Amino acid sequence: MIASVTGVVSAVQPSAVVVEVGGIGISVACTPQTAAAATKGDSLALHTSLVVREESLTLYGFLDSEQRDVFELVQTVSGVGPRTALAVLATLSPDDLRQAIATEDVASLTRVPGIGTKGAQRLIIELKDRLRAVARPGVESPSGGQETVRAALVSLGWPARDADRAVAAVASDAGGDADVAQLLRAALQHLDRR
Repeated sequence: MIASVTGVVSAVQPSAVVVEVGGIGISVACTPQTAAAATKGDSLALHTSLVVREESLTLYGFLDSEQRDVFELVQTVSGVGPRTALAVLATLSPDDLRQAIATEDVASLTRVPGIGTKGAQRLIIELKDRLRAVARPGVESPSGGQETVRAALVSLGWPARDADRAVAAVASDAGGDADVAQLLRAALQHLDRR
């Protein structure tokens, strides 16, 4: 996988930029906001996701890794491909998308071209528990470790409700300086005692 591209911008289009890397011009599909941030002749670093199809290889670029991670996560929803995932990020920031999913705001999601009411409901159902786990680079919230532990417990097969209760029970005992491993160990012990 091509995780990033850094080079000089040789062309800017509304939904793509061409980045010169080692004498090769690489076309990178992107949101209009990313294209607007690129200036011909300037250096540009993009976090990328390579989508392989039978008939094409398409590189999608983002200004930060959070956008790329959300782009890849949105594609895991049934019926959502890379173009729709890119449209989601062109319409909603990762934080706006988190808010829309958390509050089940169908109206905000249907503003995305290609997403109707059923598609918005599918996004909410399939991403509700998974979108919160996408890390925000450079931002460490006090509950970030708790979210990681919760996601780990759910991935181990515990119901989300039980995972929430276990994390809440051990977080107050552990204090603010406990790391993820300590919280996970304590949460697992708490669940085993039940």
